[in-house]
Amino acid sequence: MGYKIKKTILYILLILLSVVCMFPFLLMIVNATRSGSEIMKSFTLIPSVYLKENWATVFKYFNLFLGMWNSLKVAVPSTLLCAYFSAMTAYALAMYKFKGNKVLFMTILIFMMIPGQLGLIGFYNLCTKLHLVNSYIPLIIPAIASPGTVFFLRQYVLSVMPPSLIEAARIDGASELYTFHRIAIPIMSPGIATMSIMGFIGGWNAYLLPMIILNKNEKFTLPVMMATLRASTDITANQGAIYLAVAISVIPILLVFAFFSKYIISSISAGAVKE
Repeated sequence: MGYKIKKTILYILLILLSVVCMFPFLLMIVNATRSGSEIMKSFTLIPSVYLKENWATVFKYFNLFLGMWNSLKVAVPSTLLCAYFSAMTAYALAMYKFKGNKVLFMTILIFMMIPGQLGLIGFYNLCTKLHLVNSYIPLIIPAIASPGTVFFLRQYVLSVMPPSLIEAARIDGASELYTFHRIAIPIMSPGIATMSIMGFIGGWNAYLLPMIILNKNEKFTLPVMMATLRASTDITANQGAIYLAVAISVIPILLVFAFFSKYIISSISAGAVKE
């Protein structure tokens, strides 16, 4: 009887927590249908009738779908590069014993502690000399070097992958790349999927670097385009349009999270070498 009561209380708490987590999304969707004056005057969860006007306001300032497409062109390649090369680096640091391994790992930890904003001026000067301003390459290629992702995946490899499994593959004549792609990656897939979610969200929401590198309107990513709406002189009247743009921009993130979270759960049991 006591177990059932504890289980009921746990479910009630989880439901309340879910409601609290979903409340900002509900408020965002409701405010997307309201005018700026209504948002400033009162608080309500009842939708209004200004959705069409807010939609027109958004497209008066920028092309929302072009911004989403530009953000996808940055977020998807950077996520794939980050996931693959970080997994390869983490696998090497965890499974290979070589001189300087610990020094290299400590260097990665040190780079994790350095704010990326400190190198913006030098990075911009480098992009200028390489004629990469107004290109997506500076926004994609640096994702290959992701110290945080490497650190997480290295710790994950050490916890789930027995070295004897790799040694058995070598004894059977498997090459190092074959071992990595056919044995290591399936086992690492839950960790890779988790960090891919974080990487995609980071690439999708990136604002500072795209704002510095890109200066052509047709190349702006969605966060940079949305900044033009936030910086408009009539920001009070555009509050509903801002909520609408944010609500639409969240949709790809929710889709990616829904897909990968399901993949993570399935990979916990499936992400291993089958006999």
